[in-house]
Amino acid sequence: MTLTFPQTYLLLALPLLTDSSPVPSILPTKIQVEIIPVLPFWALISLAAYLLGRLGWGVLMFNDTEEAYNELMSQIDQAKKDLDKRKVAWN
Repeated sequence: MTLTFPQTYLLLALPLLTDSSPVPSILPTKIQVEIIPVLPFWALISLAAYLLGRLGWGVLMFNDTEEAYNELMSQIDQAKKDLDKRKVAWN
């Protein structure tokens, strides 16, 4: 039987949650008390940093996709013409 991440984390955090835990702590006390409780926050922040990095890279490399760039520029020009036709100031 293979343990998934939530199951493994529960086994490590269970001694912190209850005083009479059926699972003995296999880690040193310092790690059990100071590191295990903040792992979910660390994972969330790491995922957010990764996704922001991917977003930034995508924005940085946008001009490298010539078709998408041309399509977006034509849509912008079409929107400007439509606004001019409706006499809406867009500057």
